[in-house]
Amino acid sequence: MRVAVLSDIHGFHPAFKTVLAELDRTGPYDRIVVAGDLFEAGPGPEIVLELLLERGYPAVMGNTDMEILEASREGAPDDEIKYALDRLGPKGVAFISKLRMTDRISPPGGNGPEDDLLVVHANPRNLLDRLDPEYSDDELNQVIGDVRAAAIAFGHYHVSYQRRVNGRLLLDVSAVGNPKDGKLCCKFGVLTWDESKRNWDGEIVELPYPLAETEKAMRKSGMPNWEKALKKLKRATYKQR
Repeated sequence: MRVAVLSDIHGFHPAFKTVLAELDRTGPYDRIVVAGDLFEAGPGPEIVLELLLERGYPAVMGNTDMEILEASREGAPDDEIKYALDRLGPKGVAFISKLRMTDRISPPGGNGPEDDLLVVHANPRNLLDRLDPEYSDDELNQVIGDVRAAAIAFGHYHVSYQRRVNGRLLLDVSAVGNPKDGKLCCKFGVLTWDESKRNWDGEIVELPYPLAETEKAMRKSGMPNWEKALKKLKRATYKQR
């Protein structure tokens, strides 16, 4: 069984199209799941929405998706969320309202929940607390809680890594739209189930980022503070430099 997990598109539709082309090239996959933060920050949230509807991939809720949903009821707290909400309209709000919080995948030959792959946005318990690669095993377990799964795939922090904690695979698939691990690439994860070994293995796929196309889209979009957003995208890290 082979599962692709992509996360944190953040409205960067050229990057999303790059990943979709790679999925088409390297497929078929048994499942393709999107791990949240779909629309806010980039120039084309409405284009991302149409692509998601066209593909029909299952998706889970991210923290910025929840912010857009809340803004549809209470008003947008900032310009970025307002931009995404205005572009998405009622169709986008309806899409977000149906997002699940987790996606659990049971592999062939698996032995109950202990062998499952769990796809979440940040962690199995909430949308905000990150599974930081700098955390100790104990710190990671505190964030994860007592969930039953052999592998957990997630995004949120935009920094790719994989690690086994107490035999459980953790795979941060980074971000399709705006990675933060120091290398501007479109990234996603692939998890493969070996039925004979009853084991999940993971890998991170890196693709060249369509920067020129993205900059052109940002210039033309009318999105707020696009120059600042472009500079932040190019930096590809949380570090200020």
